[in-house]
Amino acid sequence: MGKIARYLNQLTIGNTFDSPEILEMYSTDRSVLKIKPKAVALPESTEDVRKLMRFCHQLATKDIKLPVTVWGSGLDETGAGLSNGLIVSTEKMNKLLESDKRERLVRVQAGITLKELNTALSINGLTLPIGGHDQETIGGLISNCPADIYSGKYGGIMRYVERIEVVLPTGDTIQTDWMSSRAVSRISQEKSVEGGIYKKLNTLYKKNEKLIEELRKNKHESRGYAKIGFACRQKSFDLMPLFFGAQGTLGIITEVILRTVPIEAKTSRVVATFEKFEDAKKFLDFANGLTPLELNLYDMDIARSAEESGKKLGVNTEKFEGGFVIFVKFDKRNNARLNKVAAFKKNLPKNSQIFIESPKNESMLNEFENSLTSFLNQVRAGERVPLTTDFYLPPENLGRFLEDLKVLEKSLRLDLALYGSYSACNYNLRPKFDVEDEKFLKRAVAFIRATNFIINREGGSISGGSPEGRVKALVSGSNMGDEEKKLYAQIKDIFDPEGIMNPNVKLGADPRFTLSHFRTTASGKTVL
Repeated sequence: MGKIARYLNQLTIGNTFDSPEILEMYSTDRSVLKIKPKAVALPESTEDVRKLMRFCHQLATKDIKLPVTVWGSGLDETGAGLSNGLIVSTEKMNKLLESDKRERLVRVQAGITLKELNTALSINGLTLPIGGHDQETIGGLISNCPADIYSGKYGGIMRYVERIEVVLPTGDTIQTDWMSSRAVSRISQEKSVEGGIYKKLNTLYKKNEKLIEELRKNKHESRGYAKIGFACRQKSFDLMPLFFGAQGTLGIITEVILRTVPIEAKTSRVVATFEKFEDAKKFLDFANGLTPLELNLYDMDIARSAEESGKKLGVNTEKFEGGFVIFVKFDKRNNARLNKVAAFKKNLPKNSQIFIESPKNESMLNEFENSLTSFLNQVRAGERVPLTTDFYLPPENLGRFLEDLKVLEKSLRLDLALYGSYSACNYNLRPKFDVEDEKFLKRAVAFIRATNFIINREGGSISGGSPEGRVKALVSGSNMGDEEKKLYAQIKDIFDPEGIMNPNVKLGADPRFTLSHFRTTASGKTVL
């Protein structure tokens, strides 16, 4: 064991490892990158995290930089959870600390997963309405702030976080709260790390008030620190929004207070198929008006791929040259809404179908819900690596974007089957690549640049549904003006003047470093 791991083990209750086998486990996530860390720490408390950060900060003041990256559950698709320095994994910080049933509030450690939390909440008939992966951690959800499949109705993770506890790069701890201009003035006079942050942010806000007001208007953006628009308002502050989408570049979230909601009754589902997008769009707008829990659009090729793998979906995949499948889920068994869907069914175009859930087709609908997983994993001679994922598109421009994709498919010779949430305006493209092919890197970069171009042309954003990390940062910088870049760089410097918190992510991403760490072997991690 090396000196760093041995010393950190003396400091903390949790363990730090540097054995080759463990470092290999934390060198890949769901992204296309592979970066091996120097050590992996598994703290068990906020105090452990504070000691880890104090150590790294002390090294930085001696001009010895040990980059620190937070690891939640290894599900990140942008490479933001990987590091060539110290990985701080929150997997041991997974406790539910307090619960207030009457107020519907819970206090949890940041490493608790969505499944662990909702399982515990279900005892009291409550839930956190986030349509993410079961193994996503609460800290990870805040750090990546994704536009999940439920966010069209429930608004996403940002709506349900009341307060957070954060360990800063210095090892100091802050607990966020909304502060009036008078309180900000008072704390800014304190000779503390927190006081210095408020003082500098107050000055920054005064100099950039107009730009920050503009950023507040754009709810569909996660690049840089775009959420500063929700953190600063008329000289009053709440630091918490800055950490949404920050990807661990400002500090480490250790505890969270969440607001929950009652669990709804049994869900009901609808699947519809259409040959032409114009007809699909009419149904999407109709269904969106019924306030669905989920409203997802899939290229018909995704259903075809699932059927080829053995799924029995019961849809007319062979009758359409192109086509689209729409999946709708309601979180209340509301007959009035289902009756409206049945009425819509009477005027369907030729070959279109609508399946409303019933005991007879329940099995088929279950198989359809698994069709995307089948599509992403049943790939021969390659894999569907995440390069252009979680991007925002305005509903009115979706049709034009699909036309752009047809042109791009031919020029890049890729299968560009679109899927995503229409209600959350969040979409994904996962073409098949052979990462072992010597031309992979060139083709991947061409794909990211081309898709970024057409996303912007249609009024969208490649970082609209999740932050840029390392992968999307290859192109996201070109979408920002100089003033916006300067603002974000100043925010980063206020919180992390030594530059040790995930320095090679977001605006600090180095394209050469990122491209040099693209995997050249297939991933063994399943996409679920």
